[in-house]
Parts: sequence; structure tokens; C-alpha cells
Amino acid sequence: MTAADGRAAGAAREAMLRGDPDGRGGLGRPRQDAGADSSGDPARARARKAPTAFRTISEVAEDLHIPQHVLRFWETKFPQLKPLKRGGGRRYYRPEDIALLRRISDLLYTQGYTIKGVQRLLREGGLEEASGAEEAELTELPEPGLATLRSILEELEELSAELHALAGR
Repeated sequence: MTAADGRAAGAAREAMLRGDPDGRGGLGRPRQDAGADSSGDPARARARKAPTAFRTISEVAEDLHIPQHVLRFWETKFPQLKPLKRGGGRRYYRPEDIALLRRISDLLYTQGYTIKGVQRLLREGGLEEASGAEEAELTELPEPGLATLRSILEELEELSAELHALAGR
């Protein structure tokens, strides 16, 4: 065996260890399925936690669709928001914190409150009153009759059939 043969065998062994069996830098690897998660991040495939479990800032940010830096900023503006902090400053949000974050997000982004307005609501204890008022409005709405619901259901089924027919063309 010559020195060149030894180098080639060593390179082949290294390629196999890297998971590149043909030594072409990944050209021989099978393509990932288009529907698969290309990030390879095991956290994305994690199982759902129990509703009472504490969550990290990344989990809360992903669930609420709010960037992590905004959550940290809100901690400075809303003293009622106090996640547990472990060694190294890692935050763990309780279910109550997450409910408060959902409400703050709704008030700021959906209902158009300013940060000062939300702070005032929290300070005066009006946050619970505001949510209670919305629930009261919903219960005061008249309930549609069974006939109305059936006609709505029939319309939806007709629309569904039309959409399926169009999709089949």
C-alpha cells in the first residue's frame, strides 16, 4: 500500500464518520422531504406541556407570537408580571403570568390601548372588570333559533360542495 492509498483510505473513513458515505460533501445524501422540518430542531417536535407547567421565555414567545425582547420589556413596564428567575437569569413563566401576558397583548394589539392605559387598568384592578364586561356583553346577545342555525349550516355545506367542485377542476 502506498502513502497515497493510505491517505485515500483515511479520507474515506473520515467521510463515513461525518455521515458522508460517498465523500462528496453531502451530494450523495438523500434529500429531505419537503414537508419535513428542515431546521432539525428537536424543540419544535417537543410534546405539549401540561397546562399548569411552567414555561420558558422561548416557549411563551412562540405560543403567544410575541418576540422575546418584547416579553422582557413588558416585565419592566408591568410590575405584576414576575416570572421566576433561576440561575443564569433563565425565566420560567407560571400559567398566571401567561394569562396576564395574553390579556396585555390583547389590550395593546387588538383593543388599541397604550402601555400607560394598560398600566392604569392593572393598577386600578380594572383588568378583571374589563374582561368581565366583555363576557357580560356576550351573554346578553340573543341566541339564534334552531331554524336559523340549520339554515346557516345548509349554506355552509353548499359552499363547501362548491369549493370541492372548483378544486376538482
